[in-house]
Amino acid sequence: MPTRLMDRERVRRLAEEEQAQLVEVLPREEYDQAHLPGAVHLWLRDLDREARSRLDPDRPVVVYCWDWLCDMSPRAAARLEQLGFREVYDYVPGKVDWLAAGLPAEGPAARMLSAGDVARRQVVTCRADAPVGLVLDRLREAGQEVGVVVDDEQVVTGLLRHREAEAHPDGRVAQVMRPGPATVRANEPLGPLLERMAKARVRTVVVTTPEGRLLGLMNRTSGEQALQKHPAMAA
Repeated sequence: MPTRLMDRERVRRLAEEEQAQLVEVLPREEYDQAHLPGAVHLWLRDLDREARSRLDPDRPVVVYCWDWLCDMSPRAAARLEQLGFREVYDYVPGKVDWLAAGLPAEGPAARMLSAGDVARRQVVTCRADAPVGLVLDRLREAGQEVGVVVDDEQVVTGLLRHREAEAHPDGRVAQVMRPGPATVRANEPLGPLLERMAKARVRTVVVTTPEGRLLGLMNRTSGEQALQKHPAMAA
């Protein structure tokens, strides 16, 4: 039975360290738009005819489709095992998971500017039980207006804005933070995102992985400057 992979880092290690073959089994037009680095296209319907001639049965094979609701990759993985491939993996979360985490990809869609491209990665973070005064000092030192509240796994739980923290310097972060802030994934197209931010009068948005872990903060002004500099890369 093929091994089900939920961890994108395991997929990356298989490709980089064990020379695994990455195979996208979606229709050709979807592969052409964006695919994992080095992945080959082998549509589900073509497996029986082309798999043996295009893939090495003695090397690991990682198949993927769109997301965990798509059943093409588990069916492809099962068929590859029946065709004699010895080590077959099904990357269950699929291409959406990879792109949303801001990992490298190939294809024209991957070259469009996205939230992850302009997000600031050096962000002041803190725990909910941290003293507000201590976080204020770190924000001033970094010259930043917003801190991100995270847990031990870097999962985002709130935002701490400088001006709100200044009003309660002796409290704890949990008392003054904004809980449950809106977030976007790294592959969010920049143009439409900026339009929504402008309409909602939002200056900063948190960029996270599909697991809710912090990737960075995207400032609307920085995003607009990036689009002005690279208009051809707008979605």
